[in-house]
Formats: sequence, C-alpha cells, structure tokens
Amino acid sequence: MFKDKGLIIGIIATVILIAGGVFLMSRGNSGLPSTSNAPVSTNILVSKGDYETSGIDNGIYLPASSSAKVTLVEFGDYQCPACGEYHPLVKQLLTEFSGKVNFVFRNFPLSQHANSSISAQAAEAAGLQGKFWEMHDKLYEAQNDWSVSNDAKTIFVGYATTLGLDIDKFKTDIDSSVVKDKVQSDTRDGNLININATPTFYLNGVKLDNLPSSYSDLKNLVNAELSKK
Repeated sequence: MFKDKGLIIGIIATVILIAGGVFLMSRGNSGLPSTSNAPVSTNILVSKGDYETSGIDNGIYLPASSSAKVTLVEFGDYQCPACGEYHPLVKQLLTEFSGKVNFVFRNFPLSQHANSSISAQAAEAAGLQGKFWEMHDKLYEAQNDWSVSNDAKTIFVGYATTLGLDIDKFKTDIDSSVVKDKVQSDTRDGNLININATPTFYLNGVKLDNLPSSYSDLKNLVNAELSKK
C-alpha cells in the first residue's frame, strides 16, 4: 500500500516538474521583448545637459522635438560589444521614425572595460564643440580599433581631427572636470535605478526587460507606444 502511494506521489511530482520546465522554456524562448510595469521618473532618466535627438534626416541628427510622442533612453558603454550591436538598430529607428522619437544617450561605462570611461569623455568633449553625435557614431563604428588599445586617447584625438574639432580644446576638455562630472552624473543616475548591464533601454520611462532581438522587435515596441497616444 505504502509502495503504491509512494509511486503515485513520485509520478505526480515528475509531471509537475516536466510541466514547469516546459513553461519556463516557452517563456525563455519566446524571443519577444518585454517591459517592466513601473515607469521611472523622467527627472532621473533625462538630466540637464544630456544629448537628445528626435531623428536623423539625410545623415544629420535633428534636435529634440517637443511633439515627439515617444522617448527612448539608452544607458550605454562605448566599449560594450552589445551596445555596438544595437547602435545601427537605433540609427535605423531614428531614421525611419524621424521627428516621432526622442532618443537620449546616457553614459554608463562598465568597470571591466579599460577604455570605457575615456571613450565616454571623448564623446562628451566632442559635444562641447557641437559634435557629440558624430563622435558617438565614430566610437561605435570603430569600436574594434580602439577598445583594445593602450593609448585610446591618441586614437580619439585622431577622430576629433577628422571631425574638424579644435584639437587643443578637445585635448583639454577630454580630461576636464566638466566632462568627467557629466559622465559620473550619468553613472550615478544609472546606479540609482539599479542598472547593472549595458545597453539598458527605457521606452517612455519603462525599462525593456528583454532586449529586442531584431530591428523589427524594436520597431514594434515603438509603434505600440505611438498607438497609445
């Protein structure tokens, strides 16, 4: 009798484990991006001095638009390979949805990347001369060239030269307290909302828990937000 009872309990437990495993696998392999329910305050996600654009028109980054119904915020690291992979997707989105989506980039250099902080400083230094987005693109597009360098700063000076910047000013600004404070301020805001990986995206204040696996997924998320408005 007890043997039969034990056998029955064992069978039931096995069925429950198998069912649970199938459920978890179906969730993990869905491939669909998901979002958290609780939005984060705009005061934390977007700060004074952040670089913001509403799109790309003929290769030119446009200023932020007050009429844009969607805001996409990225906390990124220029040396992060995953960030480099998502960069062209974001550019494609800004081109297709030009004027409809405001995109904000926040610095979140990871400590395990030796050149992450100096690359963020390079972008911010270029921004002081009106070329933030141009340097932003260059850093991602040439990521493999400088990420393993022992003298990344010299490489960035070369990029600044190509972009037509005042080189003496760039060399001063890249190590200035103004630039370093901006990078540190971005990082503090990221820490405040418990960011621990890059890239981390927030769409209209809501964190994307699972990163979009394709441009189509990212586009669908934006269209869903636009349809709400």
